[in-house]
This record gives sequence, structure tokens and C-alpha cells, in this order.
Amino acid sequence: MTSGIKGFADMKLCALLLVSMLAVVMGRPQHPKDVSITSYSSENIGIDGYNFGYSLSDGTSRQENGELKNVGTENEAIVVRGSFTYQGDDGKEYTVNFIADENGYRPEGAHIPK
Repeated sequence: MTSGIKGFADMKLCALLLVSMLAVVMGRPQHPKDVSITSYSSENIGIDGYNFGYSLSDGTSRQENGELKNVGTENEAIVVRGSFTYQGDDGKEYTVNFIADENGYRPEGAHIPK
């Protein structure tokens, strides 16, 4: 039974990672220039969580870590913390810090209304 919970938790972490990456890509202004990856790191530490980050040649970057808390209880939840930075169409650099957990996705940034 424990391996089933671990497998399910890994699937939840992967799904959350994919959704968060898609949100950044889809929500970010698209520029018609070539962009390359300048750095990338990823560490899947199993049920304990994951860490990843990347930087792109256009100045975009993202750092994120996730962990499963309250493992094995009915209050089990994935907590994801991170930030991403990008250059807007106006030429300004924007940074968003976020947390996503059982209380939802909560972004913060100087440009985001409170």
C-alpha cells in the first residue's frame, strides 16, 4: 500500500510541475526571437520532493521546489515554492514569487495587484 501512495504522490508532483510550467509558458508574452537554455538543474528526491531551475538567454529564469507534507495523513498536501522572472513587452523585468499548496496558488510581485 505504501508504494501505491508513493507512486500517487510522485504522479501528483509531476502533474503539478507540468501545470505550473505550462502556466508560465502560456501566461508569458511571446517574443519572435530565438531563445536558448543557458542553465538547467533538476533533482527529483522522490516522495521528499523536488528542486528545479533554469535560465534562458532572454533573461527569463525560474526556480522551484516542492515537497509533500503530512505524509500518510488525511492532511497530506504538496507545497510548491518558487519564483520566475521575465522581461515584459514594455522592456521591464518582472519577478513573481509564489507558493502553491492546499490553500491554492498565491503569487506575489510588485506588478501584481494585492
